[in-house]
Amino acid sequence: MEQRNPRLRWLIVWTLAVIWVGIILGRLSYLQLFCYSDYLAKAQRQQQRIFEISPMRGTIYDRKGHELAVSLPMDSVFADPAEISDVGMVARLLSGALNVPAEDLETKIDEAHTPVRLARKLSPETVQRISDLNLKGVFFQKENRRVYPQRELAASVLGFVDVDEKGIGGIEYSLDKQIRGRPGRMMVMADGRRNWYDRREAEADPGASITLTIDETIQYIAEKELARAIEDTHAKAGTVVVQDPDSGDLLAIANWPTFDPNNAGKYPDEDRTDRAIASAYEPGSTFKVITLTGAIENGVASPNELVDCQEGQILVAGRLIHDWKKFGVLSVRGILANSSDVGAIKIALRLGAPRFYDTIRAFGIGQSTGIELPGENHGLLRPLENWSANSIGSLAMGQEVSVTPIQITSAISAVANGGVLYRPRILREIRGQAPPDGDPAPTQATDSRTAATMRDLMEGVMIEGTGKHSQLDGYTSGGKSGTAQKIDPATGRYSRTQYNSSFVGFAPVNNPAVTILVVLDSPEGEHHGGQVGGPVFKRVAGQVLAYLDVPHDVPPSSDVETAQNLRSPAREAAPHEGDPDSGHARFANAVAKASKVDGSAPTVAFGDQAVVVPSLVGESVRGVTEVCSKLGLAPTLIGNGVAVEQFPEAGAQVLKGSQVTVRFGRPGELENVSARKAGN
Repeated sequence: MEQRNPRLRWLIVWTLAVIWVGIILGRLSYLQLFCYSDYLAKAQRQQQRIFEISPMRGTIYDRKGHELAVSLPMDSVFADPAEISDVGMVARLLSGALNVPAEDLETKIDEAHTPVRLARKLSPETVQRISDLNLKGVFFQKENRRVYPQRELAASVLGFVDVDEKGIGGIEYSLDKQIRGRPGRMMVMADGRRNWYDRREAEADPGASITLTIDETIQYIAEKELARAIEDTHAKAGTVVVQDPDSGDLLAIANWPTFDPNNAGKYPDEDRTDRAIASAYEPGSTFKVITLTGAIENGVASPNELVDCQEGQILVAGRLIHDWKKFGVLSVRGILANSSDVGAIKIALRLGAPRFYDTIRAFGIGQSTGIELPGENHGLLRPLENWSANSIGSLAMGQEVSVTPIQITSAISAVANGGVLYRPRILREIRGQAPPDGDPAPTQATDSRTAATMRDLMEGVMIEGTGKHSQLDGYTSGGKSGTAQKIDPATGRYSRTQYNSSFVGFAPVNNPAVTILVVLDSPEGEHHGGQVGGPVFKRVAGQVLAYLDVPHDVPPSSDVETAQNLRSPAREAAPHEGDPDSGHARFANAVAKASKVDGSAPTVAFGDQAVVVPSLVGESVRGVTEVCSKLGLAPTLIGNGVAVEQFPEAGAQVLKGSQVTVRFGRPGELENVSARKAGN
């Protein structure tokens, strides 16, 4: 028994040893197989410190290649505590250069065991001051800083970035993924005593540059004139939009108040809002263009048809609506020119709610435009089944519906271009990337014949209506004013003192190059859209058309004098509403200007430069343009329809390049013109 004891003891010892080793191996296996990733991560956190290096954001250009936003390499300053022997001294020296309390810098360095960033994106002057200190353990690392060289120009469109170069607003936000690129990294390695021994860098991949549809010069014109309007009217806010009606390209989006994206954090959110896409408002009388378009397209109204406007009041579903002025009988043309609410309502009642709703939807109202900017407001158009009995009366004059400036601009562009509704575009190109699948196909908002009629009616607004003080010099134009009461938040009713005043138009009439919208929020004193928005339209349009080198389609006043003496006595009286002779008066005035006041026949020209003026009467606008182009003549086109009068007359000899003025009207006017000439 005693001999067995040593063997038993050894057996017990070996058994315990095997169990102990098994436990150790099991634990090691568990740690290696199941906990490896966790412990590796902990080790890396202790041994490594990673700094993200912001990538070089792509440059943002205007349509002409001018830089609107660029990224510049800037120095950020770091401190390595392992190489700094006297932290307090370094902190005191850096405090003066960085304008940061020495205590804060000392605490930051003391608490760090690996290199720590002390300040970001320093100015060259600050970098030089720190370099001159020649401090051991203090070094620089390049980072990028976003710079907007034009400061406030197009700020709401561009947006801005945060300190980490991430897009916050505007196109910087909506295309941040493409513009920002891929961040780089700087990894710092430390040993067991937390001494830094290695540093590795992974370069950042730069972002893609983009080109906008904005034109820097047109944007400047729009912002300049908007600022002038704000100063003149003391309006709370305002927006000017300039669009190419033939493509949907937005050439300018100006907002006020505005901000400097280089220091965006210093401005309130209201100043950074892109009101053109985010702020919806009741359009008021500018909406009458859509009302009349629907009626004319559906055959329930015609331009020269007379409508009794009932001395300025109408009862709709028990609601008495008063016009802004007591009008009697007006033509449909006159309803738009004089902006009669009662006239528009009576026409809308003829059209009926279903067809009116379809017309509004066809112009994109109450729907997202799909513009490449964040925060778009869809506006408000209630479904047809939710209309009340008097909704049609409100909608006819631009109430009970809200639109954004971009929506109403695009809708009027559809009238200007022949009835095609394009998606408004702000993005022209992403450089270095495959082009997108393509913009959504444009839709037909109205037919081309109706669009031509509406252009003629809108030209009448400029000649004899609420836009007559905003006629352009050297260009025909069409437009419509709008004066919409704002809702008083305190009462929930329409305010008697606060208005959204607007004016929208295009030019030239027969071949529009631009559509321009002006909206002023709560101007003080005069508040009618034609009075406060119209002059802004005139100034912006005049400068933009000249900048785009759009040919004049009527003689500019700077080249000629007025010639009222050429009018026959019968024409001195104001033409009756809808009378085609109103166009004749314009023609006579243009002829007088072209002939330099005295009304004499053009000088007879001989030689190779002589051109015999052909008969253009009866030709279409396109036909006249083609004939004049082949002969080297410069046509000035007035009105729409077929050519009914021309100057110089057929058979006259003129020099190549001479101006030929042609008035267009209804085919029936040809007989009237012939009779008038025979009588003379």
